[in-house]
Amino acid sequence: MSWQPTEDPTPGDKLSCDAIETIIVPRARDLGSFSVRRALPSPQRQMVGPFIFFDQAGPAEFLLGQGMDVRPHPHIGLSTVTYLFDGEIYHRDSLGTALPIRPGELNWMTAGRGITHSERTAPELRASGEA
Repeated sequence: MSWQPTEDPTPGDKLSCDAIETIIVPRARDLGSFSVRRALPSPQRQMVGPFIFFDQAGPAEFLLGQGMDVRPHPHIGLSTVTYLFDGEIYHRDSLGTALPIRPGELNWMTAGRGITHSERTAPELRASGEA
């Protein structure tokens, strides 16, 4: 309910919905034990790639002993941002950084001339079933 009911958009009225420019449906990609949905770049928003990727993973449930495994892979000339709403993953990269990422924390990795990194469920979380 709006405090200005005369300003509410009318269903089907294109003029009242001109703020919505594009709706992007992410493409799913299977990474083995889970899938990732990539919203950007997309055919509707190609001008952001290859420098901006917007991926979403989860929520996911894993069997005891399993977890998320984004195996080591390279990046050049871009930054990655990892933000978790739930769970915990372990980040490791070719610069020697190795740290857990927890809900509410932000991991910002700048690749520059090149970096290889992985993000995985920590072994102790796999063993406890908290992956």
